[in-house]
Amino acid sequence: MPFDVAALRAQFPSLSSGIAHFDGPGGTQTPAVVGEAIARTLTAPLSNRGTVTASERNADDAVAAFRESIADLLAADPAGIVYGRSATQLTYDISRALAKTWRPGDEVVVTQLDHDANVRPWIQAADAVGATVRWLELDPATGDLDLARLDDVIGERTRLVAVTGASNLLGTKPDVARVARRAHEVGALVHVDGVHYAAHAAVDVAAMGADLFVCSPYKFFGPHCAALAASPALLETLAPDKLLPSTDAVPERFELGTLPYELMAGATAAVDFIAGLSPVAGTRRERIVAAHHAVDEHERRLRGRVEAGLADLGDRVTLHSVAAERTPTLFLTFRDRDAVDAYRDLATRDILAPAGSFYAYEPFRALRLQVDGGLRVGLAAYNDDREIDRLLEALADFVG
Repeated sequence: MPFDVAALRAQFPSLSSGIAHFDGPGGTQTPAVVGEAIARTLTAPLSNRGTVTASERNADDAVAAFRESIADLLAADPAGIVYGRSATQLTYDISRALAKTWRPGDEVVVTQLDHDANVRPWIQAADAVGATVRWLELDPATGDLDLARLDDVIGERTRLVAVTGASNLLGTKPDVARVARRAHEVGALVHVDGVHYAAHAAVDVAAMGADLFVCSPYKFFGPHCAALAASPALLETLAPDKLLPSTDAVPERFELGTLPYELMAGATAAVDFIAGLSPVAGTRRERIVAAHHAVDEHERRLRGRVEAGLADLGDRVTLHSVAAERTPTLFLTFRDRDAVDAYRDLATRDILAPAGSFYAYEPFRALRLQVDGGLRVGLAAYNDDREIDRLLEALADFVG
């Protein structure tokens, strides 16, 4: 069944603006049903969680539904789903809790492919306890991690490996399962930044070998918040800093303060929206997987069109997104022009493709690029062929 992008676009009020949004990696547009779920929850009777009054039950139901929907999205256990304000916040919190179990001489592995949110918290946590940081390097030629020295970098002293599911800059999807197998051989935990990955793939945290997995609903049509998935048994072993009267139950012990029930309801609506894109019936999990397959075919086709159009521009444009496995996210630089100027020129045509480093500090260093020197074109399910035509025409005009 052909992917009906017109029907999908009709569910996004913001797309009526005429702006062609290629800024999905920084946050997608939001369908009406998500906004409606937020408003409905916020304006219904609502109190702190409880079971006595309707307002208390509404709050409790929103939390339970959030955990169940994110668990279905990630093939995880609802009892191990932690709400967070952002993936950065969750990673900082979990890194501090884990660091309490580390000692001088222990090792933590990070990569040159990751968003800084999956690098700096671990470096800082390691420094605080005297642990050593080791690196998996990015190969600029392949746009992927160089895993030739994997067995040397991950060794008997490794306590944690932090790796991205997909690069928010290049789109690269490294072989996380291979990294995880090596980490588990030496008894190390694996923390996966799935923020960009979860927007473009059906996630199965166990299959990829992730002990800890973070994602952000605003990257897949939801509100600005985040979630962490882990086994409840692992979370039971960690002691985060928290207020004395607050519960010590898992996963609540990791959630500080009153939860934003309306955002949790919005995230649940986003997961249901994805499931609703499925061309087949089934459980919510089955429909999520089928929907991702359908969207992936659509996004891959559009990505192919963009790549072909960029190739026609010759050496005036360099495409750095070249890994064999990658999302529909393309990062490019220009031979004689500034990427910021390209961003501004495109914006005059109501085309939004931002320029910058996108917090991918280590990939920029590995690629030897200027921090503000690239344009990122990120495709989402609602992009269509007319928008691709507009983008390619605008880029051709820009480079002359």
